[in-house]
Amino acid sequence: MARYSAFSIFRNALSGQKNWQRAWRAAEPKPFYDVIIVGGGGHGLATAFYLAENHGIRNVAVLEKGYVGGGNVGRNTTVIRSNYLLDGNTQFYEFSMKLWEGMSQALNFNIMFSQRGQLVTAHSADQLGAFSHRANIMRLNGIDSDILDRDEVQRMLPYLDYSDTARFPIYGAIFQGRAGTARHDAVAWGYARAADAHGVDIIQNCEVTGFVGHGDRIVGVETTKGRIVAGKVGLAVAGHTSVLGTKAGLQLPIESHVLQAFVTEPLKPLVDHVVAYGAGHYYLSQSDKGGLVLGGDIDGYNSYAQRGNLGVIRETMEAAIALMPCVSRLRIVRHWGGVMDMTPDASPIICPTAIDGLYLNGGWCYGGFKATPASGWCFAHTIANGKPHPLVAPYSLDRFRAGRTIDEAGIGPFAWLH
Repeated sequence: MARYSAFSIFRNALSGQKNWQRAWRAAEPKPFYDVIIVGGGGHGLATAFYLAENHGIRNVAVLEKGYVGGGNVGRNTTVIRSNYLLDGNTQFYEFSMKLWEGMSQALNFNIMFSQRGQLVTAHSADQLGAFSHRANIMRLNGIDSDILDRDEVQRMLPYLDYSDTARFPIYGAIFQGRAGTARHDAVAWGYARAADAHGVDIIQNCEVTGFVGHGDRIVGVETTKGRIVAGKVGLAVAGHTSVLGTKAGLQLPIESHVLQAFVTEPLKPLVDHVVAYGAGHYYLSQSDKGGLVLGGDIDGYNSYAQRGNLGVIRETMEAAIALMPCVSRLRIVRHWGGVMDMTPDASPIICPTAIDGLYLNGGWCYGGFKATPASGWCFAHTIANGKPHPLVAPYSLDRFRAGRTIDEAGIGPFAWLH
């Protein structure tokens, strides 16, 4: 792998930028691998990289039915944060944040990580009190967090609606200064390039159509490019977790829903932070190109389509205008959908399954992108050692049977409400 640097940019400029190496090889499948990772998104690629980097397991294949970066890793709002409340989530997402902070150096690839900070607005005294409770939990876990009053929020975010006619008056906010955004496709490309440098085969346009069993054990997969045998198989397929799980004989507590995102026409720098609306599920940031990136709720029905409906568009824009009236003058230039695999408690599943040789990474709901490095790190450890990494021990599949759910939102066992 050629190392990227200022010198390599200058050297290649002399040849008209025509001599760059491919970022990763166009690999074809071998008949046997020590580990197969199904899913070439952020989590799958990160898992393959950390299998090689941390555990020396390099005979690994990543199978992607489409192209690298074409799934959820490229279909999100790029927000990274670790402002979680419940034990298990708090430690895991803070570990992920620390990995984000060193990722560009670790991968020798600029992921454009921008720690611009995130504010979540509070719209009642009770909500501000709940945010204070969350902030104290975060501080006890060594995570940065501040509570801002109304005047402090207005100084930081003067473009919000502070008028007497505001639909939901702003009382204050919770602020995490280390939160921010990263370029989602750069994350996929960086992990793909680094995994390839370790000898990992990244095989695109290779859909898994079934599993190869030997007794009670999974020993490989059937694909559109033929049968591939493996010592271990890991699933990291986001919204299609239940589809692949069914093919393997697993019945999973997962529903798939569409989550839409939107980008406005570009404007001059205005939104310096990531801003989340405490009165509704809505959040925004401003991209490097100037467009406002907006997100909201999942569509309220099960779907595997990467497009949504007009109802969620309307609700998202209503929240946008209620929080920040000036956006009413902007045009939406594009929007897209990702397929979320929603669990009953909105927390993920990372564990060995009851089927020997098969490992599961799914159920990420809204948290998949921000979890990418920690998910890959811990899933690689789980596969390599045959038992969960301590950070993901609470995310076992049997927690639903045992009643050990991690319900961050406190909504109960209804995936579509999360």
